[in-house]
Amino acid sequence: MTTVVDLAATLSMVLYHGYEGTDGLTGFPNTGTWLIFGVVLVPIYIMVIAWFTGSPRDTKTGLLGVTYLVGLTTSMWVGMFVLTVILGIVFFGGAPEPIGSPGR
Repeated sequence: MTTVVDLAATLSMVLYHGYEGTDGLTGFPNTGTWLIFGVVLVPIYIMVIAWFTGSPRDTKTGLLGVTYLVGLTTSMWVGMFVLTVILGIVFFGGAPEPIGSPGR
């Protein structure tokens, strides 16, 4: 049994190089999330508002544009979330927050 524990510790050091989770720095929302949604996406917000308040106004095209934006955003966020979980499991020994334990 001791050999198995020693082997696991050795493999952990080889695979993870001594890196552990970033306590308090992972999860949603974080500083980057607020920066992206509050600053970087302001032109997108203005564009979407202009679709519905500008002249000439076309509600059907505006809704189509909003649907595309929501679809693209959702597919990117879900894809990155899945990749983050896979990378956490493979390289850091467990799923990151919010799936794994806090500080992972």
